[in-house]
Amino acid sequence: MAANINKIVLAYSGGLDTSVILKWLREEYQVPVVAFAADVGQEEDWDKVRAKGMATGAEKVIISDLREEFVRDYVFPAFRANAIYEGSYLLGTSLARPVIAREQVRIAEAEGADAVSHGATGKGNDQVRFELTYLALNPKLTIIAPWRIWDLNSRTKLMAYAEQHSIPVPVTKAKPYSSDENLLHISFEGGILEDPWNEPEESMFKLSVSPEKAPDVPTYIEMEFAGGNPVAINGEKLSPAAMLARLNTLGGANGIGRLDMVENRFVGMKSRGVYETPGGTILRCAHRDLETITLDREVMKIRDSLIPRYAELVYNGFWFSPEMKLLQRTMDNAQETVNGTVRLKLIKGNCIPVGRKSEQSLYQESFATFEEDQVYTQSDAGGFIRLNALRLTIQALVEKKKK
Repeated sequence: MAANINKIVLAYSGGLDTSVILKWLREEYQVPVVAFAADVGQEEDWDKVRAKGMATGAEKVIISDLREEFVRDYVFPAFRANAIYEGSYLLGTSLARPVIAREQVRIAEAEGADAVSHGATGKGNDQVRFELTYLALNPKLTIIAPWRIWDLNSRTKLMAYAEQHSIPVPVTKAKPYSSDENLLHISFEGGILEDPWNEPEESMFKLSVSPEKAPDVPTYIEMEFAGGNPVAINGEKLSPAAMLARLNTLGGANGIGRLDMVENRFVGMKSRGVYETPGGTILRCAHRDLETITLDREVMKIRDSLIPRYAELVYNGFWFSPEMKLLQRTMDNAQETVNGTVRLKLIKGNCIPVGRKSEQSLYQESFATFEEDQVYTQSDAGGFIRLNALRLTIQALVEKKKK
């Protein structure tokens, strides 16, 4: 163990992994450990978290309310970019890690700590996301990743360690799901989910009713956007965190936002995850629909071509990289005209845009109408078609000559 470590700040949740890690750090390093818990919108009894952290050996437990910062500075920027990983995943966990790690670095500096630690395993993405942020913001901090150096290399061994040290944990052998929750989503993995053929148990879901049990009558809402960000629902102005919370309630009640996928982890393996992202699903649906009338066609093509790269950077943990800053500026520049309102119908797992309007709309009925108009000369289309077909015509003549 490193002999020059004087104090450690641990990213702590009170769950199985970090509870064991807290005790293990105290025993292995024999230095004070500050347990830092981030409130990013998960349902949690923070008094119990604080009490458990102190009882498990923490010198201090710090709980930071990061909900508004998380949605305003991480979720909304990603949704302005329409970020989606491998066509399905809305990056709920990926977006939460940089805001948590940034606060952890801040606390380490404030507390005079010279080391930071996390509970991510050596097989997953989170170790990369946490540590890339640490190194980008304060490379002088020593990083302790217990899963890469200890011999407690399974959930079974962790539970045995917890029992040995009288640490209560919320995971049991009968239901060993691992979950991660924040305002954007909740994820599930482990247990029977490790076999990608097994359907998730209905009792597992927390944020949404099943589409089958959702109301038969649709819910209509109107979402107002400014600069690509949602600012109001049905005319009510809401803060970023309150906005996402409201959308979660609306989406969850209508069975929206469930996802079961096998994704490619950054470290190289495939992983099965089940997600609930009700509010984010509505937000992305509404945002993309508003863009259909407010974004220039060629701007949209270029922006859309950058989405896979943007999402990959988020997923892989490069939030604070220079290329990410460049992409975000580009994405945000394209959002200057994304202002207006979208009307949505929420019904049994579906989010259906049914209306959109904007003072900056590029849709002009006078041009698009099938009725008689005074702004479009239909005969002009003939020359347009012939010019676009010129290369095809030449190709056909060459092929015919060969024959």
